[in-house]
Amino acid sequence: MKTFAQLLLLALLCAACETAPKLDYVAEKSGDFPTAAIVGPHPLATEVGLKVLRSGGNAIDAAVAVQLAMAVVYPRAGNLGGGGFLVYRAAGGSIAALDYREKAPAAASRNMYLDSLGNVVANLSTRGHLAVGVPGTVAGIETMHRKYGTKPWDELVAYAIDLAANGYRLSQAEVNRIKAYHADFAEFNAQTPFSDTTVVEGSLVQQKDLAATLERIRDHGAAGFYTGQTAQLIVAEMQSGGGLITDDDLRDYTPVWREPITKNYKDYRIISMPPSSSGGICLAQMVEMLEPYPLADYGFQSTRSVHLTVEAMRRAYADRAEYLGDSDFYPIPVDSLLNDAYLRGRMADFRPDTAGVSVAPVIISGSMDETFETTHISIVDAAGNAVSITTTLNGNFGSKVMVDGAGFFLNNEMDDFSAKPGVPNMFGLVGKEANAIQPGKRMLSSMTPTIIEKDGALFMVLGAPGGSTIITAVLQTFLNVVEYGMDLPAAVAAPRFHHQWLPDQVIYEQGALAGGVRDSLAAMGHQLREVNAMAVIKAIQRRPDGTLVAAGDHRNPDDDVAGY
Repeated sequence: MKTFAQLLLLALLCAACETAPKLDYVAEKSGDFPTAAIVGPHPLATEVGLKVLRSGGNAIDAAVAVQLAMAVVYPRAGNLGGGGFLVYRAAGGSIAALDYREKAPAAASRNMYLDSLGNVVANLSTRGHLAVGVPGTVAGIETMHRKYGTKPWDELVAYAIDLAANGYRLSQAEVNRIKAYHADFAEFNAQTPFSDTTVVEGSLVQQKDLAATLERIRDHGAAGFYTGQTAQLIVAEMQSGGGLITDDDLRDYTPVWREPITKNYKDYRIISMPPSSSGGICLAQMVEMLEPYPLADYGFQSTRSVHLTVEAMRRAYADRAEYLGDSDFYPIPVDSLLNDAYLRGRMADFRPDTAGVSVAPVIISGSMDETFETTHISIVDAAGNAVSITTTLNGNFGSKVMVDGAGFFLNNEMDDFSAKPGVPNMFGLVGKEANAIQPGKRMLSSMTPTIIEKDGALFMVLGAPGGSTIITAVLQTFLNVVEYGMDLPAAVAAPRFHHQWLPDQVIYEQGALAGGVRDSLAAMGHQLREVNAMAVIKAIQRRPDGTLVAAGDHRNPDDDVAGY
């Protein structure tokens, strides 16, 4: 449990956060466990994972059950209608990465979100049926279970079916989010289980259609989603609103096992997600650019450490925009981007007293004020197997379209493509040819599920939701522990900053960059803007004695840890 110092820090940092839900479950933000641990976005989902672990299931078994449970109790981001990424490290040290990111439908086209003058049409890639990519979640969950799972499939799906059929009670945070999107639900759906405008904290939500969908997945695996009744319902929903997904798109969807991105930083090895995620490459680039500098001597969020880190972020995100996309469609120069000499060269023009300049082909605007919802789970089982999984619908409740008769929301991931070179998406991110829309292509992501070794042994498992700020949040949490000497709960709770090349500004949370640092950075030429919150880290650290410390994040009131 938390020390008094950790509680005090969290109280200071979270003075404006929502009150924890007063229900029959309580979200714990940190805990110490001798054997196994899990961190997730909702107490009921972590409870499911704990039951699986206690019953002898391994980390993948728990991950399967938790992902399906999140599709029920965390509908704004937990999903059957989205996609995600797995980074896995077996107890013996072998590693793997599974890409189950969504794909563009076969009828998608490069300029599908442009008007007759070649301008991007507002909201077309973010709201409604045309924003939906072919979902990958169910196929991904089945694929990881087939390779690494030990528990029977139907037993793992049963937890989610029970939650959907018998219901769960809403926390205040969930009530607030549901009410904020009532108008969106009404625009794209005749009715959803979340259409009731009278819901309050503790309201019971039962989802009979979703329970039936999950029963088909229980009985037939991924085929029970991509073919048969569920597939028919998805296609009918697409046709009702001008969407593009067809029976063939669903039937042809397949996840892909990929080689993880790895990079050494001092005594540590970073293991993270390759394209179609940008997370692993950008994270590896940043740690390599920072390694020659004495960050510990500079100090946590000193002017020197922030300036240096911002400039490493700037360069990594510039490369992201230029080179990264789906490696099955575009020749990404991974070896060159991760080459030590190349990264030293990227920092050759770094000036310790002057901000760099991000040159854009067009005028960029992007406030990044809205919270963009994704989910993450970190798990370490009793044997030492480690799972880091990030999944998403992209925006809150994705496209806002629920499949009529099937009970789940569909993603709006098509916005993660570059609708037009140099024009920002909903996160303010820009891209070029590498991330242009093509049929069957996976859109570029910032999700950064990561596992870290120290001296060859498991050290940390972490990741986050948070759109474009995910990568920099993972970086800062790691550095907070290994360079700035924080324990894990403090490292997760500490205020953060972020730079993504364009827009050319440093965004920072309240409480960050204190003690005159903001003024010093501004004097160097940095543009600064305060925001309410960024990514929501969920992390587990393995101590030298083998015990585990798990840390959720105050930025999500329902973040929760469990273990034994």
